[in-house]
Amino acid sequence: MSGRPVKRSLTLRGHRTSVSLEEEFWLEFRAIAKADGKPLNALAAEVDEHRGIEAGLASAIRVYVLQRVKSRTTP
Repeated sequence: MSGRPVKRSLTLRGHRTSVSLEEEFWLEFRAIAKADGKPLNALAAEVDEHRGIEAGLASAIRVYVLQRVKSRTTP
């Protein structure tokens, strides 16, 4: 696996945007969306809505993925 970011397009509340994440984060983000029964764009919109103004969307998604993974491994 490569640590190089991969740019993908998302639609958030009717607006197209692109996000660059490492493939490992894309894979886990998709798995989370599927497990939650949500389209990827809907989950991205939720993350976007709850991120702070100082955080970019890519960073917010990485933190969200990390928190979800940690919640599965922390008793």
